[in-house]
Amino acid sequence: MRTRALLARRAFAGVAAFTVAAVVAGCGGAAPSSPPPVPGQVGAGFPRTVKHAMGETTIAAAPKKVAALDSSYVDAAFALETEVVAFTLFPLTGDKFPDYLKAEAEVYGRNAKPVGTLEQPKIEETLALNPDLIVSAKVRHEQLYGQLSARKPAVFSQTTGLTWKDNIRLLGTALGKEELADKKIKAYEERARKVGDSIRAKAGKNPTISVVRFVAGPTRLYTPNSFVGIVLKDAGLARPASQDDSKAKDISVNVAEERILDADADHVFVSVFPDPKGDSAKAKEKYLANPLWKQLKGKVTDVQDGTWIASVSLQGAHAILDDLAKAFGVDPARS
Repeated sequence: MRTRALLARRAFAGVAAFTVAAVVAGCGGAAPSSPPPVPGQVGAGFPRTVKHAMGETTIAAAPKKVAALDSSYVDAAFALETEVVAFTLFPLTGDKFPDYLKAEAEVYGRNAKPVGTLEQPKIEETLALNPDLIVSAKVRHEQLYGQLSARKPAVFSQTTGLTWKDNIRLLGTALGKEELADKKIKAYEERARKVGDSIRAKAGKNPTISVVRFVAGPTRLYTPNSFVGIVLKDAGLARPASQDDSKAKDISVNVAEERILDADADHVFVSVFPDPKGDSAKAKEKYLANPLWKQLKGKVTDVQDGTWIASVSLQGAHAILDDLAKAFGVDPARS
């Protein structure tokens, strides 16, 4: 009898262990075939805990509505097919969505409300819109994190700008859309390679690309460390010596009038910051009137400052690829 009881207990324990293992595997636990956790995420599914620049945030359910306190996160949320209900003013277009976002804004930004400036977001107005998730960056709103996270789940990246790909992935983790984030980024990178390959094939070489920006101050040349520099790098396109110091920390270098020839390349793309007084446009006129400008050997093409410089997003990167394909007369490789 004692032996039979012992065998019965062992059999029950084995069944119980199998049942627990099956339940864990069915809930997305550490089954042998499960993929490894996404960086920034503890566990899988919801609730989930997301590691970020301000610590850790536990999110109970997949967020459906986002408050983006840095405009770059509006772009990121739209790219991840998520509704934005609150946003701080865009640097160039204020409370209006930039042209490169209009199609997505009609779907994911129909109910979005402006909630102040990047420097002074309106916290109570933001919270009143009842977002499921608030996103921003430590460099932007570190001092506001405590007030926000006490009332709503909040996830902050360390910074914005050049970390745009990582920030999309972080937001994807918070939204439960990691696969979509990776898919969108990989699709862009593949498109960039195709456009770059087509440009080199048509040119018979790797043409150098110069990026010049006129502002109400020193004229700037953009390096590989800038947003547009990353896009050109993803396309595998060469840069002139004046803009090819990949070890430089700055995103741009100033170019004085007497050094205009530093802006030369096989193709020179020019943007103008749309300041209200028109000082940037006047700076451009002054440079273009300089005899040295007429000595540039490369083809000059004007581009939108809002996409090439200010967007710092997946959508902006695609817009740059559109412009490159048009300028060189190649297939834009849009699927």
